[in-house]
Amino acid sequence: MSNSTKYVFVTGGVASSLGKGIISASLAKLLQARGYSATIQKLDPYINIDPGTLNPYEHGECFVTDDGAETDLDLGHYERFLNVPTSQANNVTTGKIYQSVIQKERRGEFLGKTVQVIPHITNEIKERIQILGKSGDYDIVITEIGGTVGDIESLPYVEAVRQMKWEFDDDCIVIHLTLVPYLAAAGELKTKPTQHSVKQLLELGVQPDILCCRTEHELALNLRRKIAKFCNVSMNAVIESRDASTIYDVPLLMQAEELDKIVLEKLNLSAKSTPDLAQWKEFLSRLKNPKSEVSIGLVGKYVELKDSYKSISESFIHAGAANEVKVNVKWIHSEEFTSSTSEEILSGLDGILVAPGFGSRGISGKIETVRFARENKVPFLGICLGMQCAVIEFARNVLGLKEAHTTEIVEDCKSPVIDIMSDQKEVSNKGGTMRLGAYDCRLITGSKVSKAYGTDKISERHRHRYEFNNAFLADFEAHGMKATGKNPETGLVEVVEIEDHPWFVGTQFHPEYKSTVANPHPLFVAFVKAVIDNKKVNSTLVK
Repeated sequence: MSNSTKYVFVTGGVASSLGKGIISASLAKLLQARGYSATIQKLDPYINIDPGTLNPYEHGECFVTDDGAETDLDLGHYERFLNVPTSQANNVTTGKIYQSVIQKERRGEFLGKTVQVIPHITNEIKERIQILGKSGDYDIVITEIGGTVGDIESLPYVEAVRQMKWEFDDDCIVIHLTLVPYLAAAGELKTKPTQHSVKQLLELGVQPDILCCRTEHELALNLRRKIAKFCNVSMNAVIESRDASTIYDVPLLMQAEELDKIVLEKLNLSAKSTPDLAQWKEFLSRLKNPKSEVSIGLVGKYVELKDSYKSISESFIHAGAANEVKVNVKWIHSEEFTSSTSEEILSGLDGILVAPGFGSRGISGKIETVRFARENKVPFLGICLGMQCAVIEFARNVLGLKEAHTTEIVEDCKSPVIDIMSDQKEVSNKGGTMRLGAYDCRLITGSKVSKAYGTDKISERHRHRYEFNNAFLADFEAHGMKATGKNPETGLVEVVEIEDHPWFVGTQFHPEYKSTVANPHPLFVAFVKAVIDNKKVNSTLVK
């Protein structure tokens, strides 16, 4: 069966967290640089409908797309590498698969048949895999299958891959990412885990076409030959994936290994041209050769797991390279300090970002952080709850509303400067019901944010239930905190700024979701530049 769209599946073996998402994104980048339109989707084996209700400790950051999908953080990597927006179709979970099949069964669509994993669940998986391919927008669809081969929950996905390889023949290949560990006691790399992992795939009826071997050391020719022989792949299809100093090195490492070339050969596609990676190499050059350094504190309650704020940390990398500066992110737990310890913890920072989040834990630390940044003229960026904490702090310490709070924490507070959105008051289900996705925002001409964006009309992604209470807006603006960005249809305050401050901005939206290598987010670029400029001013004053 011939198919106009080609499909590449990326599976993982031996251990989790080997970097399937980065390999998938790197391959897609190389194919894109050769002139092919490529996209990537993630199939997650967990039974949650989406990661929206998952604690970040469970699954890291929840990434949000323009169309409001709450997705796996790997979609953030896809967008950062390809500079192309993803959508609902780019992330599929077992929960979505079973939900759809059960709904079809309830509607009577299976005509009295017994509903089974094969063919009903696997058919649903194959349909979801092909949605992007059938759109006509892509030459190649790369599908990353979450988890590790051998996991019970992954079995239906592997079976769907087996069927598609049989149905589509030359239009479908499998890349298996595996681990070749180094045993210090023996002083050598061991290929046996890779052999066992491929054997597991073979038992499920899937022969990988390419093996991508994660390793800390060089994969010598004799080891490549051994892996190829025992795993039934050609020598040039054994790809070395060495540990890199930055994930942004990986596309160039994969190009050196000719991963994109062997993929195109196996898909019977022409090489077209040599990948044009000039812009990518320029970014890497700026990243690796900074002219100076700055230290920015990232204050949040999930800092033990840095993946919880993955898009923010990557945005600092992009903005740092744009400003030719190394951004040293200092991870600070918001539960660590009070008014008496904030000076000790926060002094010495060149800038401060208060991160998004939900719930009461750590919020007093975030509010105290805002006070420190405001009073000490430290460049500040607050995102979502970070912006709301800035509003609460200003209300308490400038407006004199000592009981100001958000109704998320204190439902009957006397000064609810942050309140639940009107359309959220009757919502009972937690999953997928927040204000999600891209919304327009109109900026005040001449404001810090409008200068950063270079325009007064923007669109940014959201993930929240609570908003600035406009009943207090006049009082805030009279005392120096201005609403410099609003939704043009609802009047929702999207951005606040403090005038008498080097750079103090809070955003209800999440700018970090849209920062990419090709287009570093203007707000992060402006924030980092403000940090650099303020540091220069302070150092001059000290002299």
